Amino acid sequence: MMKLNKVDEAVVKTLKAEGKELTLQEITDKSGQTSKAVFKSLRKLFENGMVDTHARKYKLLTDKVPSSKETSAKENKEN
Repeated sequence: MMKLNKVDEAVVKTLKAEGKELTLQEITDKSGQTSKAVFKSLRKLFENGMVDTHARKYKLLTDKVPSSKETSAKENKEN
């Protein structure tokens, strides 16, 4: 399972709260993160099948997104 960092969590939280497709600039403005950090996060989320994109707009594909705490706890449990 993919581990989310603080930027990933902010991006996911923003997309979930809005409930609609958002542009990179909209996500950047609403999350308070830099556009470079948001872009890297969106690419990571897209590659892991959590976000989809169409016409430069991004949307969350699932409501079951692990937080960094849940992911860390699961990894510790597995070890």
